[in-house]
Amino acid sequence: MQATTRRTRRPWTSYAVGAAVAAALLATTACEEDNANGPEETAPPTPSVSRPSSPAPDDATDGDDAAGTDLCTMEDLTFAASNYGERGKPVRHVMVVATNSSDKECEVRNAPEIMLGDAQGPAPVMEGTEADEPFTLAPGEKAYAGVLATGGNRDTYEVTFMTPTLGSPGGEAEAEEPVELEMPTEGSFQADDGQRVTGWQPTEGLAMRPVTQS
Repeated sequence: MQATTRRTRRPWTSYAVGAAVAAALLATTACEEDNANGPEETAPPTPSVSRPSSPAPDDATDGDDAAGTDLCTMEDLTFAASNYGERGKPVRHVMVVATNSSDKECEVRNAPEIMLGDAQGPAPVMEGTEADEPFTLAPGEKAYAGVLATGGNRDTYEVTFMTPTLGSPGGEAEAEEPVELEMPTEGSFQADDGQRVTGWQPTEGLAMRPVTQS
Protein backbone atom coordinates (compact mmCIF):
# COMPACT_ATOMS: atom_id res chain seq x y z
CA MET A 1 0.00 0.00 0.00
CA GLN A 2 1.49 3.40 -1.02
CA ALA A 3 2.16 5.73 1.79
CA THR A 4 0.62 9.17 1.48
CA THR A 5 2.57 12.24 2.58
CA ARG A 6 0.39 14.97 4.10
CA ARG A 7 1.57 18.54 4.07
CA THR A 8 0.57 20.52 7.04
CA ARG A 9 -0.35 24.19 6.23
CA ARG A 10 0.98 26.69 8.69
CA PRO A 11 -1.58 29.15 9.83
CA TRP A 12 -1.29 32.88 8.79
CA THR A 13 -0.94 33.81 12.42
CA SER A 14 2.59 32.41 12.55
CA TYR A 15 3.67 34.57 9.62
CA ALA A 16 2.20 37.68 11.19
CA VAL A 17 4.02 37.09 14.47
CA GLY A 18 7.27 36.52 12.65
CA ALA A 19 6.94 39.79 10.72
CA ALA A 20 6.22 41.71 13.91
CA VAL A 21 9.32 40.23 15.60
CA ALA A 22 11.49 41.16 12.64
CA ALA A 23 10.20 44.72 12.64
CA ALA A 24 10.90 45.01 16.36
CA LEU A 25 14.44 43.73 15.85
CA LEU A 26 15.05 46.29 13.10
CA ALA A 27 13.79 49.12 15.28
CA THR A 28 15.98 48.00 18.20
CA THR A 29 19.05 47.82 15.95
CA ALA A 30 18.39 51.38 14.68
CA CYS A 31 18.11 52.73 18.23
CA GLU A 32 21.36 51.03 19.25
CA GLU A 33 23.14 52.58 16.26
CA ASP A 34 21.83 56.03 17.16
CA ASN A 35 22.93 55.59 20.77
CA ALA A 36 26.36 54.46 19.62
CA ASN A 37 26.76 57.71 17.74
CA GLY A 38 26.16 59.58 20.98
CA PRO A 39 23.41 61.94 22.04
CA GLU A 40 22.56 64.79 19.79
CA GLU A 41 24.78 67.76 20.56
CA THR A 42 23.06 70.99 21.41
CA ALA A 43 24.67 74.43 21.50
CA PRO A 44 25.40 75.62 25.07
CA PRO A 45 23.30 78.54 26.21
CA THR A 46 24.92 81.93 25.70
CA PRO A 47 26.12 83.18 29.09
CA SER A 48 24.74 86.51 30.17
CA VAL A 49 27.45 89.16 30.67
CA SER A 50 27.02 91.60 33.50
CA ARG A 51 28.59 94.91 32.48
CA PRO A 52 29.77 97.18 35.31
CA SER A 53 27.87 100.37 35.49
CA SER A 54 29.76 103.62 34.84
CA PRO A 55 31.13 105.11 38.06
CA ALA A 56 29.21 108.02 39.39
CA PRO A 57 31.03 111.39 39.48
CA ASP A 58 32.90 112.04 42.76
CA ASP A 59 30.66 114.59 44.38
CA ALA A 60 32.94 114.79 47.41
CA THR A 61 35.78 116.35 45.39
CA ASP A 62 35.97 120.03 46.12
CA GLY A 63 36.49 122.30 43.13
CA ASP A 64 39.03 124.44 44.94
CA ASP A 65 41.17 121.40 45.79
CA ALA A 66 41.09 120.25 42.18
CA ALA A 67 42.18 123.67 41.00
CA GLY A 68 45.01 123.93 43.56
CA THR A 69 45.86 126.65 46.09
CA ASP A 70 46.21 130.23 44.90
CA LEU A 71 49.39 132.21 45.37
CA CYS A 72 49.35 134.68 48.24
CA THR A 73 48.85 138.30 47.27
CA MET A 74 49.83 141.43 49.13
CA GLU A 75 46.21 141.74 50.26
CA ASP A 76 46.41 138.31 51.90
CA LEU A 77 49.48 139.13 54.01
CA THR A 78 50.66 141.52 56.67
CA PHE A 79 54.39 142.20 57.11
CA ALA A 80 56.67 142.98 60.03
CA ALA A 81 60.43 143.40 60.46
CA SER A 82 62.56 142.90 63.57
CA ASN A 83 66.22 143.18 64.52
CA TYR A 84 67.73 139.71 64.78
CA GLY A 85 70.83 140.68 66.68
CA GLU A 86 72.01 141.68 70.12
CA ARG A 87 70.67 144.89 71.55
CA GLY A 88 73.07 147.78 71.58
CA LYS A 89 74.89 146.54 68.48
CA PRO A 90 74.43 147.84 64.93
CA VAL A 91 71.59 146.26 63.00
CA ARG A 92 72.94 143.79 60.49
CA HIS A 93 70.43 140.92 60.44
CA VAL A 94 66.74 141.63 59.93
CA MET A 95 63.91 139.10 60.02
CA VAL A 96 60.89 139.78 57.82
CA VAL A 97 57.67 137.93 58.70
CA ALA A 98 54.63 137.62 56.44
CA THR A 99 51.42 136.50 58.17
CA ASN A 100 48.40 135.19 56.31
CA SER A 101 45.74 137.59 57.53
CA SER A 102 43.07 136.37 55.11
CA ASP A 103 40.37 133.77 55.73
CA LYS A 104 41.70 131.29 53.15
CA GLU A 105 44.81 129.28 52.45
CA CYS A 106 47.38 130.67 50.05
CA GLU A 107 50.77 129.59 48.77
CA VAL A 108 54.16 131.32 48.97
CA ARG A 109 57.15 130.55 46.79
CA ASN A 110 60.54 131.90 45.80
CA ALA A 111 61.71 135.00 47.73
CA PRO A 112 60.35 138.42 48.67
CA GLU A 113 61.68 141.56 47.05
CA ILE A 114 63.15 143.69 49.83
CA MET A 115 64.24 147.25 49.18
CA LEU A 116 66.52 148.75 51.82
CA GLY A 117 66.03 152.51 51.65
CA ASP A 118 67.24 154.13 48.46
CA ALA A 119 68.95 151.05 47.00
CA GLN A 120 68.96 150.84 43.21
CA GLY A 121 67.09 147.55 43.34
CA PRO A 122 65.89 144.76 45.61
CA ALA A 123 68.44 142.91 47.74
CA PRO A 124 69.78 139.94 45.73
CA VAL A 125 68.58 136.51 46.82
CA MET A 126 71.18 134.50 48.74
CA GLU A 127 72.01 131.42 46.69
CA GLY A 128 70.60 128.12 47.94
CA THR A 129 68.16 129.65 50.43
CA GLU A 130 64.87 129.26 48.58
CA ALA A 131 62.57 126.43 49.64
CA ASP A 132 62.60 123.40 47.34
CA GLU A 133 58.82 123.49 46.98
CA PRO A 134 56.14 126.14 47.48
CA PHE A 135 54.36 125.84 50.81
CA THR A 136 50.89 126.73 51.97
CA LEU A 137 49.94 129.20 54.68
CA ALA A 138 46.68 128.59 56.47
CA PRO A 139 45.00 131.66 57.96
CA GLY A 140 47.23 132.97 60.77
CA GLU A 141 50.34 131.05 59.68
CA LYS A 142 53.64 132.79 58.91
CA ALA A 143 56.44 132.73 56.34
CA TYR A 144 59.93 134.00 57.17
CA ALA A 145 62.75 135.64 55.23
CA GLY A 146 66.11 136.86 56.49
CA VAL A 147 67.86 140.05 55.39
CA LEU A 148 71.61 140.63 55.56
CA ALA A 149 72.01 144.41 55.57
CA THR A 150 75.79 144.60 55.26
CA GLY A 151 78.13 142.12 53.64
CA GLY A 152 81.39 143.91 54.53
CA ASN A 153 81.50 145.86 51.27
CA ARG A 154 82.12 149.55 50.80
CA ASP A 155 79.64 152.20 49.74
CA THR A 156 77.51 152.03 52.84
CA TYR A 157 74.44 154.22 53.17
CA GLU A 158 71.82 155.00 55.79
CA VAL A 159 68.56 153.04 55.68
CA THR A 160 65.62 155.05 57.02
CA PHE A 161 62.83 152.94 55.50
CA MET A 162 62.41 149.49 53.96
CA THR A 163 59.75 147.97 51.73
CA PRO A 164 58.82 144.37 50.85
CA THR A 165 56.76 143.05 47.99
CA LEU A 166 56.05 139.59 46.66
CA GLY A 167 57.35 140.44 43.23
CA SER A 168 55.96 138.09 40.59
CA PRO A 169 56.61 134.67 42.12
CA GLY A 170 54.67 132.72 39.52
CA GLY A 171 55.81 134.84 36.59
CA GLU A 172 52.23 135.18 35.35
CA ALA A 173 51.41 138.65 36.71
CA GLU A 174 53.04 141.99 37.24
CA ALA A 175 54.68 142.67 40.58
CA GLU A 176 52.38 144.21 43.16
CA GLU A 177 53.05 147.52 44.85
CA PRO A 178 55.34 147.28 47.91
CA VAL A 179 54.36 148.35 51.41
CA GLU A 180 56.54 150.29 53.82
CA LEU A 181 57.57 148.48 56.98
CA GLU A 182 58.10 149.89 60.42
CA MET A 183 61.84 150.07 60.99
CA PRO A 184 63.35 147.23 63.03
CA THR A 185 65.23 149.76 65.18
CA GLU A 186 64.92 153.37 66.21
CA GLY A 187 66.54 155.78 63.81
CA SER A 188 68.39 154.13 60.97
CA PHE A 189 70.90 151.40 60.18
CA GLN A 190 73.68 150.85 57.68
CA ALA A 191 73.47 148.87 54.46
CA ASP A 192 75.94 148.22 51.66
CA ASP A 193 76.22 146.48 48.32
CA GLY A 194 76.71 143.14 50.03
CA GLN A 195 73.09 143.04 51.21
CA ARG A 196 71.20 139.79 50.60
CA VAL A 197 67.76 138.29 51.25
CA THR A 198 66.79 134.64 51.73
CA GLY A 199 63.88 132.83 50.12
CA TRP A 200 60.64 132.36 52.02
CA GLN A 201 60.87 129.60 54.60
CA PRO A 202 58.27 128.00 56.88
CA THR A 203 60.37 128.46 60.04
CA GLU A 204 62.41 131.24 61.60
CA GLY A 205 65.51 129.07 61.92
CA LEU A 206 65.59 128.07 58.23
CA ALA A 207 65.29 131.70 57.18
CA MET A 208 67.80 133.25 59.59
CA ARG A 209 70.54 130.61 59.77
CA PRO A 210 72.11 131.51 56.39
CA VAL A 211 72.01 135.20 57.27
CA THR A 212 73.58 134.95 60.71
CA GLN A 213 76.36 132.69 59.44
CA SER A 214 77.44 135.26 56.82
